[in-house]
Amino acid sequence: MLLRTLLTLLILLLLASAAGAVEWLVKPGGQELVTILQKAQAGDVLRLLPGTHMGPIIVEKSLTIDGNGEASIQGNGTGSVISVSAPDVTIKGLTISGSGSAGQTKDAGITLNKDATNALVIGNRLIGNLIGVNLQGVKSALVKNNVIEGRQDHRMNDRGNGIYLWNSPESRIIGNDIRWGRDGIFANVSSDNEFSGNRFRDLRFAVHYMYVHDSLVSNNVSLGNHLGYAIMNSKNVRVEGNLSRGDRDHGIMMNYTNDSEILGNRIERVNEKCLFIYNSHKNNFAGNLFSGCGIGVHFTAGSERNKFSGNGFVGNRVQVQYAGTRWVDWSENGLGNYWSDHPGFDLNGDGIADAPYRPNDAMDQVLWRQPAAKLLLGSPAVQLIRWSQSAFPALLPGGVMDSAPLMLPIEPEFPPWKEIQ
Repeated sequence: MLLRTLLTLLILLLLASAAGAVEWLVKPGGQELVTILQKAQAGDVLRLLPGTHMGPIIVEKSLTIDGNGEASIQGNGTGSVISVSAPDVTIKGLTISGSGSAGQTKDAGITLNKDATNALVIGNRLIGNLIGVNLQGVKSALVKNNVIEGRQDHRMNDRGNGIYLWNSPESRIIGNDIRWGRDGIFANVSSDNEFSGNRFRDLRFAVHYMYVHDSLVSNNVSLGNHLGYAIMNSKNVRVEGNLSRGDRDHGIMMNYTNDSEILGNRIERVNEKCLFIYNSHKNNFAGNLFSGCGIGVHFTAGSERNKFSGNGFVGNRVQVQYAGTRWVDWSENGLGNYWSDHPGFDLNGDGIADAPYRPNDAMDQVLWRQPAAKLLLGSPAVQLIRWSQSAFPALLPGGVMDSAPLMLPIEPEFPPWKEIQ
């Protein structure tokens, strides 16, 4: 009987709370938005009528601000346009511009402070702000389906990021379209994050991880950036199903990153390196395509105990660059990788080439250490050395070997962006 009474009281309280919510129609211009924010209570909905509303504003109550895709908030060129310091706030359907330009205070279109737990930032356009959305110590925020266009008026390294995330665990960045500025998403000192289904163009890095652990980067598209996915000083990160096309330096770079999974990514037409691994250990690379790059994979600085299987290396000028004195086998449980330049045979039809594949020889290692030796490549002596090593593999100096190379190419699917270009 007591439990039934308590449940009844709880339902009545919830109904009373819902009944008390107010829907405000906010006219554009002047200070009406600021005035109504002072009057509104938790649970209220502010519907901004079409036109330009003046900012900056501070949201200190749990409410919704909805522009219905037709209203904009214009800042005054100082600080953040919208600052949120209350839980359960929703900001959607707005065009937001006019932030300040101070990197020290991280001026942004929207700043979510540490008290903005469970904030929702959905379907907005953030244009020309120093930072698009700034997450500062907030937990469980969702930034979804926004269009973010950053600054173009400074050197790239002096611009702000599309989305900056610091110490914001369990936050998700989903389905955003980010262009210009510095990095698309820069995440620093955080954990349990998800960055999925975003598109990045004309940036320094598409995704930049620094000290981010136990997180997911999946189904993103990086087009024409300086670098696609930079995973640095992190562990237990899953990088899966992403596309890097036409990026300049690296498709994926892993620097001091350990115990991570790199699965089913498509890296193609990168000017320098599809994948660069520097001092990173115990990572698993499987089902990826590395195609049309200057170097397919370059790994160095003592990177050890990394696994490679089921990947495709297609049409790279150099498939692998690794200068080592011992052999490293890139196959797992009888499954190797596909190499477009491996003239192998499969007489028993099991899909595995009958002979191992070694992407490099002694001359490759000489050229990496002494680039001037390229002048000798056409000489009979070099050709004799290479023929001897191909005929007598025991003469090879060590490096990468695939003991079970695949006969069929690897083709990961594209991420779900309808307009890839």
